[in-house]
Amino acid sequence: MERYFDDSVVIENNMPCHNQQTNNVNQDHAIMKQVRFANSNASSAVSNSGVEEVKETSEGLNTEVQVQLGPQLKLLPLNDQIRELQTIIRDIKTSRGDFVFCADRLIRLVVEQGLNQLPYSECTVTTPTGHKYDGVKFEKGNCGVSIMRSGEAMEQGLRDCCRSIRIGKILIQSDEDTQKAKVFYAKFPPDIYRRKVLLMYPILSTGNTVIEAVRVLIEHGLQPKHIILLSLFSTPHGAKSIIQEFPDITILTTEVHPVAPTHFGQKYFGTD
Repeated sequence: MERYFDDSVVIENNMPCHNQQTNNVNQDHAIMKQVRFANSNASSAVSNSGVEEVKETSEGLNTEVQVQLGPQLKLLPLNDQIRELQTIIRDIKTSRGDFVFCADRLIRLVVEQGLNQLPYSECTVTTPTGHKYDGVKFEKGNCGVSIMRSGEAMEQGLRDCCRSIRIGKILIQSDEDTQKAKVFYAKFPPDIYRRKVLLMYPILSTGNTVIEAVRVLIEHGLQPKHIILLSLFSTPHGAKSIIQEFPDITILTTEVHPVAPTHFGQKYFGTD
């Protein structure tokens, strides 16, 4: 993407990708899109008022729910990069290839932020020049647990950041008769009760699946305060249900919105 700076306005010229054909200079100039820059003037602000209103509404809802639920709900700092990834994932027109690419990027951002919630200790290392450097290192005893199947989409993002981390799995499905969440499979490291757990589930809709998964972890001796739930999207109801059931759990997500992209798992694994 080429950018031309003219005072407070950025003129973007989208470069071709995939099999798109390049247009001539006059055609490019005709379709140039003006985007409001950081310190823009009033005219450019008006042209983008619709986008800003949507952004402010989303931020307002996130803030409201975060205030209600307190520090146990943590949201990634919202920026244009995250907003674009959220938009592409929600767009019905997005191809599966673009969907997976953007989902993996968003997963990586969530995982990186999740690692910031884990305990660390101070240490001193020696640099190649012989100088001492005071830094930090993560404490041992962390692991991941994915709620199958959509939670498996987040496993690679965690492994990319922690190559040797152990990952357990839980399979929970709705009972055909009662429609209640039921555990069909669970496998964890034998000493999971001593670990900090990154529980991975990308979409929090009702929260029922996660609540059942946490109960299974508690049955294995793990305390809720040692669970960090990593998710991409959450509804207000889903986040509230989980925190009301387990006040000590930590939820990390990118967005709280009444409508969650529940097609995520099918789209990601190509079963839609």
